[in-house]
Amino acid sequence: MTRPPTIGELHHRLTLERPERTPDDAGGATVSWVTVADVWAAIAPASATETDIAGRLDGIVTHRVTLRRRADLVGGMRFVAGTRVLKILVAHDPDARGRWTECLAEEEHR
Repeated sequence: MTRPPTIGELHHRLTLERPERTPDDAGGATVSWVTVADVWAAIAPASATETDIAGRLDGIVTHRVTLRRRADLVGGMRFVAGTRVLKILVAHDPDARGRWTECLAEEEHR
């Protein structure tokens, strides 16, 4: 966001999750998602593009997710809202004042 959100704009209830890897017997790992917190956030579309993935045209939609400051937010985590999943690509402090965290997130298809 170019300006800080108003309280009324923080109307999306999201579950913040982090990945947890558990080694399997074959030398790999299984990934499960662990809930970190439920947060209120503002979501705004950032971009939409089309790409060719394995011979199939697919859309990629990114969003800016803004919430109250969280120091524990990093890329690789995700937000979940019902059937929507937003994979966090990057998180930063948009105005360097320690009030907000803004994330660029890509919507995953389930």
